[in-house]
Amino acid sequence: MNLLVKEVVTAVEGVNYAQHLDDQMISSVEFDTRKVQENSLFVPLKGARDGHDFIPQAIENGASLVLSEKDLSDDIAYIKVEDTLIALQKLSRFYLEKVGSKVIGITGSNGKTTTKDMTAAVLSQAFKTYKTQGNYNNHIGLPYTILSMPEDTEMLVLEMGMDHKGEIEVLSNLATPDIAAITLIGESHIEYLGSRQGIAEAKMEITSGLKDEGVLIIPNDEPLLKRLIVDISQEVESFGIDTQATLSAEIMSETKNDTQFKTNLFKEEVFSIPVLGSYNVKNALIALLIGHHFGISASKMKNGLETFDLTKNRTEWLKTNDGIDILSDVYNANPTAMKLVLDTFSALELEGRKFVVLGDMLELGELSSQMHESISEHISPNHIDQVYLYGEQMNALYNLLNDRMPKGNLHFYHKTEKKELMEHLSRQLQPKDTVFLKASNGMGLSEVVDFLLKNHE
Repeated sequence: MNLLVKEVVTAVEGVNYAQHLDDQMISSVEFDTRKVQENSLFVPLKGARDGHDFIPQAIENGASLVLSEKDLSDDIAYIKVEDTLIALQKLSRFYLEKVGSKVIGITGSNGKTTTKDMTAAVLSQAFKTYKTQGNYNNHIGLPYTILSMPEDTEMLVLEMGMDHKGEIEVLSNLATPDIAAITLIGESHIEYLGSRQGIAEAKMEITSGLKDEGVLIIPNDEPLLKRLIVDISQEVESFGIDTQATLSAEIMSETKNDTQFKTNLFKEEVFSIPVLGSYNVKNALIALLIGHHFGISASKMKNGLETFDLTKNRTEWLKTNDGIDILSDVYNANPTAMKLVLDTFSALELEGRKFVVLGDMLELGELSSQMHESISEHISPNHIDQVYLYGEQMNALYNLLNDRMPKGNLHFYHKTEKKELMEHLSRQLQPKDTVFLKASNGMGLSEVVDFLLKNHE
């Protein structure tokens, strides 16, 4: 990015204590002093620590301009604002309008990141495209993503996350998307939103900033959303598998590394995605609808899907040196997502035994025990050989499965017993076995993945 200091002053509506730098260029905006470099604007934010405490370090690292809510010494070039976070958001809005890129906003209870990655891969076949990096999808990460995009960006793909009502509305009004997509409505954060209905309403906030001529994309099989779209004026398109949707897919084949499907709109093409699961086909349909909206040919979109880069820890296949396959999906979890992957994993034809390691799904509130128990219908001893359950909430599932699984094939570990879990699992696994791991990020199952990779070299 490149912005003049005087443009920054105008954008954030602050008091300029850096007039001598008005015509100097700012080339990056950072709130982490470790990323500050020459010609950076440093934005101190309030978190566990007050970012204002790190202003001297930012200047030492090369920052030429600072935003501040406080009066600073005369030797510091700064712009005084009432709220540095709001100023960051205002600046991102200014830069977005200056660049003029088309904006795609993506939200949903599951699949946001994969859909973002697929959409960016499809759009990049014809346009200069930039996407949310990692999980920078909140009120800080989204404006930071905007300010990090190159000036020649034509398509900006933004992931929008939330915990509470009202958060997506802020992000949507900031980004004003041309196209908004909702992947699915699950149970993530139901503790704060009360019900799936509350979650659907929170996800529909993505239409708050959707341009009048914009398009909303929703799953065809979600009645909660269908009831809500009657209140919006923008065009609505839908997606689904074996259903009457704007874009519908028929799955042709599925292996652990590849899923192939056909669609009703592009009848001549067989699309392939380098990930497993019908749920990922639905994510791909969103990407195809978006690419089609912008006039990208089916053949180019096919190439984009075949070669897309998946963000780390999202249904990632790994392999130990002694031949154990690991399906790692440890970044996040909710009941809908866990059931989808379990069903897909159960149906896979694999050479060795199948192990699953499931950790607590967090933020489910009063419904937590019931929702953990509901996973039982998706675990069958006919398809899964060994089950490891980890965390206090998983005790509800353990009690249900105790009479269904053969003796010695079901294991439960408290949250304090991660070491015991790792060691027992590691001893049981043999070459050609496959283990699937899924839990909320707070359960730290990534440590189990790392342990297996290290101890089976």
